[in-house]
Amino acid sequence: MMVSQEDIERLRELLARPAQNIVIVSHTNPDGDAVGSSLAWREALLEMGHRVTCIVPNKYPYFLDWMTGIENLVLFKTDEAGVARRAVEESDLIFFLDFNAVSRLEGLSEVIESNTTARRILIDHHLSPGPGFDLMFSCTGSSSTSFLIYRILEKMLGTQAITRSMAESLYVGMMTDTGNFSFSFLTPELYRAVAVLVETGIDIPTIHNNVYNAFTEGRARLFGYAINRKMEVIHDGAVAYMSLLESEMRRFQFQPGDSEGFVNYALTIKSMKMSAIFIATHKFIRFAGRGGRGSFRPQVFQRRRPPQCGRGQVFHDDAGNHRAFQTIRSRVRRPGRFGLGRYGRFPLAGFHYGGQNPQFHQMRRAAFHFAARCEQAYRRTRIPL
Repeated sequence: MMVSQEDIERLRELLARPAQNIVIVSHTNPDGDAVGSSLAWREALLEMGHRVTCIVPNKYPYFLDWMTGIENLVLFKTDEAGVARRAVEESDLIFFLDFNAVSRLEGLSEVIESNTTARRILIDHHLSPGPGFDLMFSCTGSSSTSFLIYRILEKMLGTQAITRSMAESLYVGMMTDTGNFSFSFLTPELYRAVAVLVETGIDIPTIHNNVYNAFTEGRARLFGYAINRKMEVIHDGAVAYMSLLESEMRRFQFQPGDSEGFVNYALTIKSMKMSAIFIATHKFIRFAGRGGRGSFRPQVFQRRRPPQCGRGQVFHDDAGNHRAFQTIRSRVRRPGRFGLGRYGRFPLAGFHYGGQNPQFHQMRRAAFHFAARCEQAYRRTRIPL
């Protein structure tokens, strides 16, 4: 995975003026990589003498509460004091980490678009970055944005500049976005980076325990319910999917982050090649997919962006592997021109091109099946999910 020296020099130029007002933003429903990369990059920019504000659209998972510096994240959704808005309005530079389109920030998007003078820098590892960035570190060959931040720090400042707290944040991002180093893009360069982080003195067993062994009882029971009652296996045992309604999650005292990792479990089945999860809330149906054995990659569903749909936030998209569906209440202007089209009142987007891949068509059918169940539930209750 390469970070070009030319881009590094352009970044140096942008950061050359001292004491700039800098904002770091990450995606809706921030995960370990979004939080870890943001905290590490924030600390690096502070060391350079800049004023830095980290903003996330909404709450991060509770199992990240222990991370050093996390109290400095500004949650836009609950920011009644207007700290995030003022920081964006006064910013000279805005860094976009772990996502690649400003539209994915929901209400925060409008605030950012109002600042037409700040330079915009993208640092991300997902497919198909959107337009409007002055500088892009967009590397789809990187296992995580945290690894990309590591490579930038390595080239700009040298690894000696990485403190223990920065290393801890970067390790969380690398670990969580690779499924504890079990997914793809596990390159020798990644493990060499991990070795550097370990040399700073981070406690890997404690980090692992804090992230993976700190769930609530409700989350454990929700996981059992999802596997036992909601997981479907199709395509001769090669594809599995599960679905959860917001009403079901509420029964188990759902908190942000509780469904993290659910999609991976089916891949422990020997014959499994793909796993997916559909989560329906009162705003949208979200899809997350994972590829297992074989050459299939769920990124085939993410090659193209959907067209604009009805009013409001119509395309909810957590991260590159979390393409989502249209909001339930919005209307697709041109159904059938992309992805799944719609089923009843539930517009479906997010699968954009699968070609002749059989998994695409199986998952397309699964999505329609789930949408049909949502429609039936709506007709029975006449209330939002």
